[in-house]
Amino acid sequence: MLDSVKLGTKSGLQVSRLCLGTMNFGEPGRGHQGDWTLGLKDSKEIFTAAIDRGLYYFDCADVYGLGACEEVVGQTLKSLLPRDEYVLTTKVAMPMGRNPNMMGLSRKHIMEGVDKSLTRLGHDYVDQLIIHRHPHATPGGGEVPIEETMEALHDVVKAGKALYLGGSSMFAWQFAELQMTAELHGWTKFISMQNHYNLIYREEEREMNPYCLNSGVALTPWSPLARGILAGAYKGGFDGGTTNRSQGQDRKRTEGLYRGAADFQIADRVIEVAEKYGKSAAQISVAWLLSKPGVACPVVGVSKVSQLDDLVGATEITLEDEDVAYLEELYQPLDNLLSLGFS
Repeated sequence: MLDSVKLGTKSGLQVSRLCLGTMNFGEPGRGHQGDWTLGLKDSKEIFTAAIDRGLYYFDCADVYGLGACEEVVGQTLKSLLPRDEYVLTTKVAMPMGRNPNMMGLSRKHIMEGVDKSLTRLGHDYVDQLIIHRHPHATPGGGEVPIEETMEALHDVVKAGKALYLGGSSMFAWQFAELQMTAELHGWTKFISMQNHYNLIYREEEREMNPYCLNSGVALTPWSPLARGILAGAYKGGFDGGTTNRSQGQDRKRTEGLYRGAADFQIADRVIEVAEKYGKSAAQISVAWLLSKPGVACPVVGVSKVSQLDDLVGATEITLEDEDVAYLEELYQPLDNLLSLGFS
């Protein structure tokens, strides 16, 4: 069974040591991840297994499946658990239509977007609302005044539609500016940062992770397995995809995110260390991440119950210092993906 952990030091919210990411649940064929999406029946099997293993923290977003994800997640959770026995997160910011007011973090889109999310979820509130990117970094969203964004988010909380706020991938100075703006005006601050962090993308160790650790904000990294690279889904290169996701249209996104010259050599070292411990590559990758300061619960994605069992087992692994050093040795500084336009 998974342990619970408090989501940072600035909230009393307890979450499971792993968070189940739900991007791959919804309506097959709908949305940018449609070619590897699971429908309601298969999703429910995984949710049931997650709950049985002590996982009760679930993460989704309006843009996943263009709303289909929220529909499946909300319906499934309501059928399995009382509302006070799980923690549910959704996100707002990404384009949900062609009209310029259907994207970004303006007051209009936040208010309307949250209401639509709650309708799709069939819930009165979410435990945490995450802004999917910085107000100035969403496609077509324009440069919304951050005061407008932060006041609107505060009003969502005060209206009881979200209990807490979280952020996702942005520069550390941007996150600090948002937090300081909220503090200056007495508005609700963020309690978590869902950033891009794993063994082959460690640029967050420079500024964002230390800032969050120092300010009591929990880290809930996305892509802990580097979209399958660190789990062995690619055999030595992008041409070697072995899963529906790694062979489908999503592969281009993976190639855009992982540009390091040593990415696959690092993945090979993960396999070596996994053999030493008698564990899987995925388990070693997640165990490494869980050992890092400030990391509360990585957001993991699975398409099979066996994968879920594997990752739950990762929470029980303690890596020796020499193995951590071996896994980290080949990493070289990379361009921060945010500086290239979008992460």
